[in-house]
Amino acid sequence: MPETSLCICSSIRLVASSHSGDNYLMNSGTLIACHECDLLHRIPEQQGSGVAKCRRCNAVLHRSVRNSLDRTLALTFSGLILFVVANSLPFLAFKLQGQETQTTLISGVKDLYDQGMWEISILVLLTTIIVPLLQLLSQLYVLLPLKFNRAAWKMATVFRHSGGLQPWSMMEVFLIGILVAVVKLVGMAEIIPGLALWSFALMILILAAASANLDPQIVWKRVEYR
Repeated sequence: MPETSLCICSSIRLVASSHSGDNYLMNSGTLIACHECDLLHRIPEQQGSGVAKCRRCNAVLHRSVRNSLDRTLALTFSGLILFVVANSLPFLAFKLQGQETQTTLISGVKDLYDQGMWEISILVLLTTIIVPLLQLLSQLYVLLPLKFNRAAWKMATVFRHSGGLQPWSMMEVFLIGILVAVVKLVGMAEIIPGLALWSFALMILILAAASANLDPQIVWKRVEYR
């Protein structure tokens, strides 16, 4: 056997023997590498909520949530309902000299496009309408079959791309911009917040809660056992 192979085998035997009594090398559990120091651990099956931390650097490896699937599904359905309301009803109404003008999310995007700011209109359309809708639909596509002990077609691919969409969802930035504009216009006209505005703000909180309650290990374990 070449000298290099002997060195590698000796190193593996040395590491295995030195850690044979450690808790993170148990017979059952999920093998995971710390994202901070790359130390390998075996995370045991957890009942209920809990947090697993790295033995070396104390970084959080995994955070389990009680009833994660049920909570995330409920929040996802709530988010879809709020999405429909936020995009169907008036967002804001302006009253000036007896005339009232109502605006919706889609009409705001259209007005930006008509004014020649098509780059901004596309950005607003993507970050406040298309991406949040794709996030909600992809979560529903992946999690709803899991509720019935089934796996959706291309589940891993859809779930992976769903996580990549999150940085492009900028609804909170859009909402802050709307509030700044309202503050500036409040002295010029009467501003009436519509039901869509409150639904939009609540949808931001719902999406954040769904992300916090989702345990990704539920999905990845189902992928492993297929």
